[in-house]
Order: sequence, then C-alpha cells, then structure tokens
Amino acid sequence: MVVLTGVKAPFELTQHAIPIKQQGIDFAIRYYSHQAGKNLSLAEARALTDAGIQIGVVWETIGAHLHSFSRAQGLADGAAAYLMAQSVITQPSGSAIYFEVDCHPTAEDIAGPITRYFEGVNQAFNAARPGEPRYQIGIYGSAATCQAIIASGLASLSWLSPSEGAAVLSGGYAGYNLRQLSQSVLPVDDGKKIHVDLARSNDGLPTGLFRVL
Repeated sequence: MVVLTGVKAPFELTQHAIPIKQQGIDFAIRYYSHQAGKNLSLAEARALTDAGIQIGVVWETIGAHLHSFSRAQGLADGAAAYLMAQSVITQPSGSAIYFEVDCHPTAEDIAGPITRYFEGVNQAFNAARPGEPRYQIGIYGSAATCQAIIASGLASLSWLSPSEGAAVLSGGYAGYNLRQLSQSVLPVDDGKKIHVDLARSNDGLPTGLFRVL
C-alpha cells in the first residue's frame, strides 16, 4: 500500500476538486458538525469522488474545550455524526468517522472525561439497527490520547495532530493511521489559492477513507 497525501479543509472543496487532484492530492478530509457551512455535503462528496479523491470525515464540536468532554456529549455527538453519515452523505459501511480531541490532555484527563466521551460515541454507534451502516470510530489527537483510546478498544483508527510530528520521527508512535502535517497553500482555478492542512497516511495501515456513489 502506498502512502497517500491529503488535505483537511473547513470549507467546501467542490469547485477545487479537479485542480487539487492534479496536484497529487489523494484524499480530502472534511467536517461533520453542527455548523452547516463547515460540513461536507453530498454534492461535494460526489464531486470529490468523481475527481478521484477519497474522502475522510472528522466530527468537531468540542475542539480544545476539555471541560466539555463527557459520556453524554459523546452520545449526542456520536448520534449526530452517525445520522449525518447515514442520511446526508450515504457514507458506506466500513468507513470511518474520526472524532476530534484537539488539545493536550493529561493522563488523568484521558482516563476520565475523554474515555467517557468515546464510551458515549460507541454507545451511539452500537444503537444502530441490524442492516444499517457500520462505521469505524477514529480519534484525532495527541499520540498519548490516540494510543490510550485505541488500546481501550474505543476507537480503531488514529489520526495524529500536527504537533506530534517530532514524536513520529523519533519513533515514539508508529501505529497511527493518518498524520496531519503543516499548513499549505494550493493554487486553484482563476489564480486563486486555498489554505489547507496537509495530511499523510501510514504505509500499510487502513485509513477509513471512502467514496460515494
């Protein structure tokens, strides 16, 4: 399996799908959230698929607000993310939804509220009826957070935040599935440029990316 290069963007990529593919972009990570303007749409997912770009999704509500993590919040976020994937995007079964922990929690934080948050996400996903899509749960965050939640069985995929680059290079955590890199500027049509975060997959490991029909 080759290493894939991707972008993460908080804005619609429909009109940029072809030019970014021409620049060697293999996948695009977009958002599920309560902010409609930030979210992946079905039309956008189809445009990316048609351009040959795989899609990844990350749920964002809490971000860096550690005090908001709880089992109840995880249950609510998990249910909302699952519904968006199933009913809005028709995301295929077996693909992943990553959940963002965009902070640097202590070991106590990880063992407490963050673990309870992912317990809630799992509860929401497990409530799906037989025959409905089954999605993998991924985690975005620090190496310590990713390792702990993966080890607990509450997520199956991990995506390292950009601050973890040094840890990866020094061999600190080799089991990640995706790794976010630095920000970049890509030229698109009509002389415009877009600001995105670059990302890479880990050779030989699954990513949870998908395409739509």
